[in-house]
Amino acid sequence: MSTTPPVLAAELAQAWADIQRYHPELPDLAAPESLIGESSSACGAELSFERLLHEAVHGIAAARGVRDTSRAGRYHNRRFLAIAEELGLDHTEEPHPSSGFSLVALNAEARRRYRPTIERLQRALKAHTVATAADTKRSFRGPAARHGSSGGGVRVKAVCDCGRNVRVVPSVLAQAPIVCGGCGKPFRIPEGAEVVAAVG
Repeated sequence: MSTTPPVLAAELAQAWADIQRYHPELPDLAAPESLIGESSSACGAELSFERLLHEAVHGIAAARGVRDTSRAGRYHNRRFLAIAEELGLDHTEEPHPSSGFSLVALNAEARRRYRPTIERLQRALKAHTVATAADTKRSFRGPAARHGSSGGGVRVKAVCDCGRNVRVVPSVLAQAPIVCGGCGKPFRIPEGAEVVAAVG
């Protein structure tokens, strides 16, 4: 399997088409490439079928003329949640103070329905990650990277349920959860998190 971004973009477009089969009002995905890469993580989650379905909720909301977010797109309201539930996404907790109902998860029925799509996209994402990591190892990234620093990257604000926050490089958070000492829950990156330059 080729691991070039255009191939991953094609897999994303196919997964989107699979969602459209069940939800014909969903508009076409204009630029699958925009979803590829850490910096494009609009919902504070790594690229996955679940995240693609989250984006589809926004697409259907736009097609219906429904305002599903506020606060510059950060707060996902109950109209977002209602459409999310139609697409097989659940939110079992109280809304987050800053992101609302953003953190939705696939329910069992949707997981069964989209199993082949999920497996195909996971294979493409894994291949893309391997190819990207190999390219990074061959590239010169400066002295900070050679000494194990995150210098040259970007940091975003990660929050926990009790409202505490930390600045973290997304790739560091992706390696393993960072747990809050106050509430014991993992920090997560909310949608629209402010990006700041990382200092070595």
